[in-house]
Parts: sequence; structure tokens; C-alpha cells
Amino acid sequence: MATFAKLSLGSKVVSVHSVADAVATTEQAGIDFLNKLHNYPFWKQTFNDGTRKNDAGIGYVYDEDRDAFIPKKPYTSWVLNESTCRWEAPVAKPDSESGQIYNWNEETKSWDEIV
Repeated sequence: MATFAKLSLGSKVVSVHSVADAVATTEQAGIDFLNKLHNYPFWKQTFNDGTRKNDAGIGYVYDEDRDAFIPKKPYTSWVLNESTCRWEAPVAKPDSESGQIYNWNEETKSWDEIV
């Protein structure tokens, strides 16, 4: 099955739809099928193999310049990793070798250990 993201005018993913491979023989064939089925013109194929960086999810934004689906920025301080198009904390997360769990603290810009 091929998977396509339905995009709003601002390129935000509003839903994700599957199309049979026999129908979506190319990206454009899948878009044409969905356009006809839903009478809606803005679609982009998504992949789970790293093509377009991330598999699209509701709330992600398709960035045409990067040809990537980018998730919503989780915290103001986080920065976009250009190679993965994923948001990263400005401080590396501690190793969880002992099974510890950490949550990001935006106020202190650090990882808090959850006890």
C-alpha cells in the first residue's frame, strides 16, 4: 500500500490515506486518484523508509524546500536537525543505562530524572 498525506493550504498534514499499489503506480497516479475520490488537490506521498525524512503524521508540516515531513516543534528551545528533520534538545539526553527515565524541562533547559 502507498500512503499519502492530505495537506492543508499551509502544508500541514490533516490526514493520512492508503492507496493500493496497483492504483498508485507512481506518486502522481496516487495523487490523481485521491484528488478524484475526495475532490481535494493537495496530497504528498509519504514513506516509512527515510524518503522525505519522516513518515507523515497528523500535525506534521511538509517542507517543500527540504522535501521532508517535519513534526511539530515540541519546545521553543529545541532546534531542527537539518539532516533528519527532527527536533532536538539543545542539551543531549542522558544515557538511560540504569533504566532511568528523563523528561525535558523547558524552564531550566535541562533533562530532569523522573524518580
